Amino acid sequence: MRPSVRPSIRSLLTCLIAFSLFAQTACSIGLPRVHKVTVQQGNVITQEMIDRLKPGMTRSQVAFVMGEPVFRNAFNDNRWDYIYTLEIPGYYDEQKRVSLYFENEVLAYFTGDYAPTSEQQEGEQTTASADPDAMTLSDPEENGS
Repeated sequence: MRPSVRPSIRSLLTCLIAFSLFAQTACSIGLPRVHKVTVQQGNVITQEMIDRLKPGMTRSQVAFVMGEPVFRNAFNDNRWDYIYTLEIPGYYDEQKRVSLYFENEVLAYFTGDYAPTSEQQEGEQTTASADPDAMTLSDPEENGS
């Protein structure tokens, strides 16, 4: 009986060694994973779009520059909210917001993650209101300049 026991132990050890080598190789290569999709939602907002906003623009002119807002405030028709999110799972997550406010059917000011660039600020005196994030767009003709 003894000769028949040794071949089974040898085959068991051979299988064990082969399995451990396979397991080490599989861990270093990496097993297939579920594909994670990049998610992009909302209106794309760029600095160029913000720089094109001018005081006194009508709603249709603003919609031409910025696009129609994804979210409109049901309780305040004078506020348009633009929200953009980009998520690359495990690598990158970005969220940008801009709210535009209208008075007398024309653009008055906006708040959010963007501000006009210095070039626009030199041409049109842009001032901040009581809200530190709010940017009030003032018309140079009103100031007499």
